[in-house]
Order: sequence, then C-alpha cells, then structure tokens
Amino acid sequence: MNVLRKSIKVLTRARCFGTSGVCHGYNNLTKVAQENGVRKITLANPKKRNALSYQMEEDLIEDISLNDDDPSLRCIVIAAEGPVFSAGHDLKELCQEGMPARVFQLASGLMAAIRNSPVPIISAVNGLAAAAGCQLVAASDIVVCTEKSRFSTPGGNFGLFCSTPGVALVRVLPRQFANWMLYTGEPISAQQALQLGLVAKVCDENNLEEEVEKIVTAIKHKPRDVVALGKSFLNQQVEMDVVTAYRLGEKVMLDNLEYANAQEGLISFAEKRKPKWN
Repeated sequence: MNVLRKSIKVLTRARCFGTSGVCHGYNNLTKVAQENGVRKITLANPKKRNALSYQMEEDLIEDISLNDDDPSLRCIVIAAEGPVFSAGHDLKELCQEGMPARVFQLASGLMAAIRNSPVPIISAVNGLAAAAGCQLVAASDIVVCTEKSRFSTPGGNFGLFCSTPGVALVRVLPRQFANWMLYTGEPISAQQALQLGLVAKVCDENNLEEEVEKIVTAIKHKPRDVVALGKSFLNQQVEMDVVTAYRLGEKVMLDNLEYANAQEGLISFAEKRKPKWN
C-alpha cells in the first residue's frame, strides 16, 4: 500500500513513536505520521498559507528531530495541506516587538535540523513555495514537485530582502539565477526549477505521492548507517576546496569500509546474492 496514503489517526498534541514502528501524532500546525520507516510531516495551516511562524518552525524542528536515532526511521517526507506549500514567514508576526530575532534564529535552527538529520529529507511540493518556504525547499535533500508548483523569494517587494533564503538558494542554484530570483522577486516555474537544479523531479499532481514513494523505496533498500554517513559527508565537503574535500572523502570511504554493512555488501556482490543489511 502506498505509504503516503495511509490513514492518519490524530492524537491531539501527542508524539508517540513506539517499538511497533507505527506512530501517528498531531499538534497545532503540523501533522506527523510514521509507518514502515517513513515519517511524513504535513504543514497543516492552509488558512495562513502554511506560514513559517515561530510555532510552525518549533513544531517542524520537533517533528524532524524526535527519535532520529531510531534505526527503523529511514527517511522523512515534508508535505503541505492546501494550494500553498509555504508562503514563508508570517509578516504580521514580524511586526511584533521582539519576535523577528526569535523567528529568524529559529528558522536557522530548522535548516540545521534538516542538515543534521541522519536520514534524507524529501520535500513534496504541490503549490507555491515562497521566501522562507523556498528556503525550506532549497535546504531539503531531495525535492519532488508538481507541474503547478512555483518558487519565489519576493521579500524585497515588502521591504524585507530574502537574505536567509538567499543563503540556501545560492548554494543550490547557479549564482546568476539565484541573484535574479532574489533581486526581482519573480517566481520560477516547476520546469525552470528542474532545469536549474532546485528540484529533482516534476510530475503530475496525481502522481506526486507515487513519485515520492519511488524515492523512499530506493532509499530504504540501502543500509541506514551508510546513508547517514554519506549525508554527513556531502554536507561537510560542500564548503571545502576540492583538494580538501577529496582528502576527507578518502577518509570517509575508508571508514565506511569498516562498517559491517559495507562488508556484507561487498561479500554479497562477490557471491551474487542480495545483501542482508544489519
């Protein structure tokens, strides 16, 4: 059965990931369900266009980080209710005394939670992802979106340049195009996002869950400890010069060879059988 079509049993303000590997939970602004190694987090405030308010950011960090050392957890999918994936920060909240610093600091914490999670985080986008919502997308490990999705950083239109979203964008997109998005605020289409490397896959709206599940299934066929090692290395080396990155890569691969799963993978290849991961 499609893991993203599982029914969600709502437990008010609860988080319960038991030994069964099946969990369902809910709080004010996000819904979370975990089954068969996949944790699905849904932005659930469509009336406010899933704005990344302080509470929404706090909820997302909790949802991503909770029990992330559980060996049964293999990947996390972030989706959204309504026609907007996320419109970015709640501008009304930014008008409240003392809130801007807290919101921006927590937003950086959210991006760190995505980066530091030991499992890949997939964003399934079906609609507009703007400003900090676009930042959330750019910070994800893999992004799948529908044809109707759009991506923008329009903060300058409101007198607030998308500086922190720009941190993520310039690390994913070609510099000239990231500049264009940030300075003009104009949105790009799903196909443009695919061509530029902001998303990995574009599909019809009816096929979004199916495409995400294909990626999830491929990830689950790999040993978790090896995937976690690879994610950590990729995030470390991206800021290094190429020589330093290769040196670190050599060490990481040598360390990887010491893993029991690496030994099993090599032996199973030689014996022409499927590996039995630990």
